[in-house]
Amino acid sequence: MISADIRPDLEPYYTQELDPKNLAPLWEVLPGIAKKSPESACKSFIWHYENLRETLLKSAELITAEEAERRVLILENPGMRGRFRITTALFAGLQLIMPGEVAPAHRHTQAALRFIVEGSGAYTAVNGERTNMEEGDFVITPAWTWHDHGNESNEPMVWMDGLDIPIIETLDATFAEKYNDKYQVPSRPEGDSLARFGSGMLPVDYYEKGTVSKVFNYPYARTREALETMRKAEEWDPCHGLKLRFVNPETGNSAMPTIGTNMQLLPKGFETSSYRSSDACVFSVVEGSGKSHLGNQVYEWSKRDTFVVPSWLPVKHVANEDAVLFSFSDKPVQLMVGVWREDRGNL
Repeated sequence: MISADIRPDLEPYYTQELDPKNLAPLWEVLPGIAKKSPESACKSFIWHYENLRETLLKSAELITAEEAERRVLILENPGMRGRFRITTALFAGLQLIMPGEVAPAHRHTQAALRFIVEGSGAYTAVNGERTNMEEGDFVITPAWTWHDHGNESNEPMVWMDGLDIPIIETLDATFAEKYNDKYQVPSRPEGDSLARFGSGMLPVDYYEKGTVSKVFNYPYARTREALETMRKAEEWDPCHGLKLRFVNPETGNSAMPTIGTNMQLLPKGFETSSYRSSDACVFSVVEGSGKSHLGNQVYEWSKRDTFVVPSWLPVKHVANEDAVLFSFSDKPVQLMVGVWREDRGNL
């Protein structure tokens, strides 16, 4: 938008010459484009699970998983209400599936992650392979893969959906398709992808290197064991504690090409140094409690809470007890185009 405070001698040129030809003067808007540092509409915020759970369960009384196709409450960033996103680049929501329900199969060009928040025994099926899901598991649904969900347990199942919807929307590359049945008939045994691609080995004649991990469930039990083993070395990063990233075992790159995912351990009493980075980040608390200083705000968090850290906002975590945090962001995209930046405490 051109400033209302323009030179009188330029106004006729703008209105009579440029506007009719769908042209605009860059010099009028350049200060708002070439900024010294990020200025995002994304705001810091925390969603306390204990305040959301009853509201989430109530949705099951009003609409079935099949009617809704996906019964999800969107975690809308307060700075971007109505835009259906938690950061500028990413979508997040809490999905509920009740005992005996099936969320019908479909596919879309948006890539999705599922991070299991509550429950045990529900499944996700991706391209014919099912995986049972437990709290803390990180599950991938790659772009344009058939997927459905079902709950064969006796308790509600809740997970966080994280998708690159805003990125795909910006590229005008949104496509979706419904499956010809309610759910897929399994064509591979459960655990097949983890055995083939996640055990430090590959099939002998497999040489392809894909952009997305062939492992689509990273079980929390394995992740937690890795963190606990590594803590014995007492090599704590001052900004992150002990932080691991989920990778594509074929390439060592991010498990998902558009969304970076991590798990970190903060031991009791640990206080991180102040840190900021250009990728806005979503955190989900897996274990423990603590607080985070986000700029001038302080958020107290505990198990199953979700909070968001905007781009380039200083963050400092303090653990009241041993705490484990899952996080995701658009860092792989920023790295790919060469714009990712961090500041490790020189604030």
